[in-house]
Amino acid sequence: MTRRVAVIGAGCSGLACIKCCLDEGLVPVCFESGDDIGGMWRYKERPEPDHCSIYRSLITNTSKEFMCFSDFPMPDRYPNYLHHSQLLQYLRLYAAHFDLLRHIRFQTTVCCVKEGPQFSHSGQWEVETKNGVGDKERHIFDAVLVCTGHFTRPAMPLEDFPGVETFEGKCYHSWEYRHPDALQGKRVVVVGIGNSGGDIAVEISRAARKTFLSTRQGAWVIGRMSDGGLPVDMTMITRCRSLLMHFLPKALVHWAGERGLNQKYDHRLYGLLPKHRLLEGRTLINDDLPGRILSGALVMKPHLQGFRGSSVVFEDGTVEDQIEAVVFCTGYNYSFPFLPSSLFQGHGHELTLYHHVFSPTLKHPTLAIMGLVSARGPFMPVVEMQARWATRVFTGLNQLPPKKTMLNMIETERKRFLKSYPCPKLAAVQVDYITYMDELAKEVGVRPNFLGLLLRDPRLGLSVLLGPCTPYQYRLRGPGRWAGARQAILTQWERVAKPMKTRPVPEPRPSAAPLLLTVSCAALLLTAVYSQRKTPAVLLDPAAVLNRLCSLPGIMWKMCPCLKL
Repeated sequence: MTRRVAVIGAGCSGLACIKCCLDEGLVPVCFESGDDIGGMWRYKERPEPDHCSIYRSLITNTSKEFMCFSDFPMPDRYPNYLHHSQLLQYLRLYAAHFDLLRHIRFQTTVCCVKEGPQFSHSGQWEVETKNGVGDKERHIFDAVLVCTGHFTRPAMPLEDFPGVETFEGKCYHSWEYRHPDALQGKRVVVVGIGNSGGDIAVEISRAARKTFLSTRQGAWVIGRMSDGGLPVDMTMITRCRSLLMHFLPKALVHWAGERGLNQKYDHRLYGLLPKHRLLEGRTLINDDLPGRILSGALVMKPHLQGFRGSSVVFEDGTVEDQIEAVVFCTGYNYSFPFLPSSLFQGHGHELTLYHHVFSPTLKHPTLAIMGLVSARGPFMPVVEMQARWATRVFTGLNQLPPKKTMLNMIETERKRFLKSYPCPKLAAVQVDYITYMDELAKEVGVRPNFLGLLLRDPRLGLSVLLGPCTPYQYRLRGPGRWAGARQAILTQWERVAKPMKTRPVPEPRPSAAPLLLTVSCAALLLTAVYSQRKTPAVLLDPAAVLNRLCSLPGIMWKMCPCLKL
């Protein structure tokens, strides 16, 4: 008997879930409250209640080779970092390619999801919906995939700031922010230094008379570009680097990484230095923030303490007068008001989810929450892998462990991330990108077989081990195998280069100099240690040598064309 699955939301998570349902022989019915696909990537000039929201100038922080779904690469003509309108266009191409639109019911809101009358036996759910004219319907589904996202309820902590009721300017959340036009020539304070806070502060600083960025913690700032101008995730998110970081002492990794960032601009001098170490919290991805500080258009300030009429007071006692607007970039609280309250039994009445997807409290694993994670990496491949696993659980092809085992694993993960994220709610959604993807991939049966790849296809095997851990790796084998995965991996650097090849330039002559320089530095270091002789510090900067050694496998791979035949 064909099983029907309710998919709530038609954003990137919902589209991936529809496609994965079809792959597993399930019948998806997607309910979308809006009139179009795209979710948060569908820009609207005015925010809508209980919907995600983005600003007009938003550019992705993840490059296109990591942002795409695993069996549908982005067109090579797309820039490496996309404007939100281009990402929406990609989602339209994805939906059209896999014929997903016919499974979506637009302008239909899900009001309630509750256990069906025979849930203890069948695991079915009763879903109540309301269409655009207010008519309600009740449906019975064999499973439910919740894809509404967790950027829908702005966290606006005004009660934490004494005197806010006396403030003569305007206070609003970044959820309402669209562009800086209304702030032209004004004095503005931006509160919060997440990715949105950094972007918005930079943009406002180009229009406002003066912009202040207030932060409680500070942040380590990295740009979208890595060495040679390549996308930073293409050089940083690799299996080889992840393995090295796992075995090297964490203190050494922190020291070397922080030293490298401070060599670009001293975070202490710029007022950015955070309280946490580099890998113990989220980094801020921003290309322009240091330059705006250097030019004086943006001023870093400590935590906002309170208001006095048109003035704001900061934690260090300093006061800024004639402030006309305060933009709170203070994050979001996830909310699923249509779900049964019995699911919210975690710390602080929150969702407790095994692998961030399934609730251990349910007798039948027929309800899954998609995308309730925060990874040091791309979001779309993560939610796609969640959907691949969840749909196989629905069909019975994968089984969940006993409830006690799931709860123990959840608590172990929570305690591990609490060391870096003191806020329990924030710690509960953290994952390590490659580790998490491999865990789910192992469940699905699609984790790459590294030894087999190296023996059968050395070029591909080396690309998987030494190159960027792009999502195509999870389509090489097992359920959902895609015949184009090998070619997608081997041509990923060509797609990186394609949008930038807009002007003919002389081709450089092949040179082994970078490789020889790296080997020479390593040899000098070993020789100096062995002979205990003094060597010029410029050659033996430990942070530089460590970073060079971490990237050595990738450099060697690029320098060996004989392996790429």
